[in-house]
Amino acid sequence: MKYLVFIFSLLTAAVSAQDDLLSEIDSEQIEDYKSAAFKGLKIVNFESTKMVSKKELYFVVSHRFGSLETGLSDFFGLDQAVTRLNLIYGISDGVNVGISRSSFQKIYEASLKLRLVRERKGGAPFTVVSSSNILINTALDKDFLPGLEFENRLGYTTQLLISKKFNKNFSLQLMPTFFHDNYVAINEQDNSQYVIGFGGRHKLTKRVSINFDYGLHLNRAETSPFNDPLSIGFDLETGGHVFQLHFTNAQPMNTNGFLGQGTGDWGEGDIFFGFNLSRVF
Repeated sequence: MKYLVFIFSLLTAAVSAQDDLLSEIDSEQIEDYKSAAFKGLKIVNFESTKMVSKKELYFVVSHRFGSLETGLSDFFGLDQAVTRLNLIYGISDGVNVGISRSSFQKIYEASLKLRLVRERKGGAPFTVVSSSNILINTALDKDFLPGLEFENRLGYTTQLLISKKFNKNFSLQLMPTFFHDNYVAINEQDNSQYVIGFGGRHKLTKRVSINFDYGLHLNRAETSPFNDPLSIGFDLETGGHVFQLHFTNAQPMNTNGFLGQGTGDWGEGDIFFGFNLSRVF
């Protein structure tokens, strides 16, 4: 439970900063702020600094096929697909909450996203957002893991998302990340893990951009079979919505999963194709 205390301490500080931010927004003209560095809620795998607007509800369907390396035997990954359903609500323009369910390890997850600083012309040079999650892995089986307790199913993530929009076409983001799994499959792997993420977006046309993100794992066990996630995708803007297509070497879509359990290898063609579809209410 000490990890819950750690995360909620961060969130308490973030909420305090959010209150200060909202009072500042009330006294500023909205046109002073730069437009969003990213159009999608995710760059590819990593969360972006984009927020859901106040009283909007996003329903996001994320689909990740199996490895393309399998060829026709699995119809290039079609037979091994995983899906994630995610609801995200904007309590305010700077406070978002979400719940999701993924078929990968039958994971249920709750999320909180807070905008702490917003990039502004003549003001703050960056946008800073905190993102925190708690998940439950319901696929763990007591028959194979004697002594399994409920707390062993839990995992946590907290990260800062720091983005800058350099011009109308080009944005970059840095994502220092801490995540913890109460159960890890590799005995030599620390439960608490650390990652530095990098990502970016470059507009190709008025409605199309190319995106990338990468997570450098800082304390992965030497015996681990998993790899750092590298992903490339395209955002297609259609009627005010963003349709995302991507290729990645990590099939899981939860943060703990793609950072800690990515099995693919770009050098061997072991990559996964996927997409995100969203509907706004």
